[in-house]
Amino acid sequence: MDLSPCLPGAVRIDTHISTVWLAGDYAYKLKKPVSLPFLDFSTLERRRFFLEEELRLNRRTAPELYLDLLPVTGGAAAPVLGGVGEPIEWVLRMRRFPAGASLSELAASGQLQASHIDALAAHVADFHQSLPALPAESAPAKEVVEWTRESLDEAESNPLRPPAIDLARVLALRERLLARLEAQAAWRAARLRDGFLREGHGDLHLGNLVLWRGGVIAFDAIEFEPALRCIDLMNDVAFAFMDLLACGRVELAWRFVNGYVERSGDFDGLVGLRAFAAYRALVRAKVALLSGQPEGFLRYWPLAEALAADPAPPHLLLVMGLSGAGKSTLAALLAEQSGAIRLRSDVERKRLFGLAATDRPAPGRALYGAEATRLTYARLSALAEGLLVAGHSVVVDAALLRQAERAALRALARRLGTPFLLVECVASQQRMEQRLVARAAAGTDASDAGIEVQHRQREWAEPVPADWVPEHRLVANDGSLADLQAAVVALLAEARR
Repeated sequence: MDLSPCLPGAVRIDTHISTVWLAGDYAYKLKKPVSLPFLDFSTLERRRFFLEEELRLNRRTAPELYLDLLPVTGGAAAPVLGGVGEPIEWVLRMRRFPAGASLSELAASGQLQASHIDALAAHVADFHQSLPALPAESAPAKEVVEWTRESLDEAESNPLRPPAIDLARVLALRERLLARLEAQAAWRAARLRDGFLREGHGDLHLGNLVLWRGGVIAFDAIEFEPALRCIDLMNDVAFAFMDLLACGRVELAWRFVNGYVERSGDFDGLVGLRAFAAYRALVRAKVALLSGQPEGFLRYWPLAEALAADPAPPHLLLVMGLSGAGKSTLAALLAEQSGAIRLRSDVERKRLFGLAATDRPAPGRALYGAEATRLTYARLSALAEGLLVAGHSVVVDAALLRQAERAALRALARRLGTPFLLVECVASQQRMEQRLVARAAAGTDASDAGIEVQHRQREWAEPVPADWVPEHRLVANDGSLADLQAAVVALLAEARR
């Protein structure tokens, strides 16, 4: 169906399953009458159904973009968009976003910022939290293991597979990744029982994420195959994580994952992150082969191999300091630069009491008494242990002003045989007070501590014992963010030696 007679001057974009016309402020999409192994748009009724599904699914994340369905009437030679009479086709009308606004384009041009990733993490976490859990009987019969096998089969048999990726490499990845996925079968079953299988997006690569009116939104969710979107939430997250890695933005990939789990609380999902991300890299590699783009295959296949390999031994870093020293910024940089998960006491304390990170406790709520603090550190320890056992390095971001708190976490590291480092963040009193005043004015940080609290902290803070010197580092945080980033690079370089 050619809509150019009723959309003069429109720009036409074709894929193998759809056509989009860009005209003025709008984009008009129709589905081609094709039947493929993974979809069937062969009849008008089916095309209308899947366009309605596309509208329903994408209004969850991008309601400002997805507007309505319009009938095409008249005849093929003189179609009428939105006319009366018997429809001969159906078109999805969307609001057009500016060129260059997708995260894939921003990454390619070097304009992708940390603020974009923070907005993305919040958007995806809030979207996932809004979804109802799927009952076990609604789980797709075909899950990630079967989809992974299909991608591996394609890589093994496709004649366009580049010679650099020989059959031995394909078979080696098949063995490693399928073994890992099969070892996680009981964990995935528990995730299903616990409500983490939901009707998500299914295709959260950077090309389907766009800057829009000061935020980031997802669009173009998978409509043609429910089994590809009715998935574990961390499988959804893993696509954007993997794509950031493929773009060489490793620090932003870990910033995204940390932002997501800090907002959602789904630390358990990280057990499957690497395997899900390897599967996602395989999907992109397969699509590249099927599209006749061997260079795309070479971009994603080595990443799938790296994600399926055994990770480096995890480490445990503690970042301590007085309120206002800037330890949360330091901890975030350490986590992003080392590929670790940050556990923040201010956030987990509030989660224990059913509060969001930036909620302020009502007067009289005992968030900061001895028992609440004990529970907070117990939660940090339990989360750290689970993550370390799963192979993730951990950065604990907490005041840690009492030696017993530090010693308990060091004992955990020693019990697990995990390398351990205590990083103490320090700054001048003037600089700390400036930060505390600015933070209170902004009202966007999880911490409730002000200058008075910081003065009290000084009174009961206990020094780090002299015999901890081999595991204790000081980081001065009086300067710029660039200065702190340089200090983080130097600290991690020393730790790796």
